[in-house]
Amino acid sequence: MTASPLYFAGIDLGSTMTKAVIVDEAGAICVRIEQHTGAEHRRLANKVMEEALEQAGISFDRIAYVVATGYGRINVPFADRQITELTCHARGIVSLFPDARTVLDIGGQDAKGMKIQDGRLIDFVMNDKCAAGTGRFLEVVASTLGIKLEDLGPISLKSTKKVAISSTCTIFAQQELSSHLSNGVAIEDIVAGLHGAIARRAVGMMKRLKIEPDVVFTGGVAKNPGVVRAVEDYIGLKVFVPEDPLISGALGAALLGRDNTLKALARGETIQRAERRLTEATFFK
Repeated sequence: MTASPLYFAGIDLGSTMTKAVIVDEAGAICVRIEQHTGAEHRRLANKVMEEALEQAGISFDRIAYVVATGYGRINVPFADRQITELTCHARGIVSLFPDARTVLDIGGQDAKGMKIQDGRLIDFVMNDKCAAGTGRFLEVVASTLGIKLEDLGPISLKSTKKVAISSTCTIFAQQELSSHLSNGVAIEDIVAGLHGAIARRAVGMMKRLKIEPDVVFTGGVAKNPGVVRAVEDYIGLKVFVPEDPLISGALGAALLGRDNTLKALARGETIQRAERRLTEATFFK
């Protein structure tokens, strides 16, 4: 360890949400930040980093290493390294659930399944061709029903007779939704049916990996207890959800930076930082 404690940051610039996590030398989370992703990725990356530093009460020069991940990782100008989203997610999830073997992540625009063995990512599947069965799909459903997005889960848990929804294509699902409403079907049964359709699609994708416990569910959709229950019903296994299911990528990025840096220091090596950090660091003063 160094005389002065070091910190490590991970920035996950996703298509819908941007997350920042700072960890200390022990790997403990010091602060986490989440903001909606806008059009100006570089400005947003600076903003979330600045906010994270302010909340942590540390200066930018105390950050030994910054790893960027996610959809917009190349647009984090002060990052020392970019690492793929899947690798970072796996590292973050294993830190929270050491026995994780199968991971489902459903975000705003895509869904992916990951297989983990001995703490490492060994295989994955993705469905990113359209927004079907993602957070965006649920946003459209909530808007159509005149319900707050965060209320969909609790409403669906009241269902006593879930209706079958045959499609997660946004347009066709809306047509089915309208048909059920006109036939007097209870909203909670309709929403439960929609959650079931999302779970069916996700589990179908994950079966290509061979689903094994422990199963962990991350991403914004994991905040919806109705979808979590539907996934459990389809796979017949308990599904674990992190306290904050959005930050696993940013957490993993920070931990990978920490791992590599502390190994280098243990070998007596100097921390290799990107030179552009020297100019970007003035932004945070």
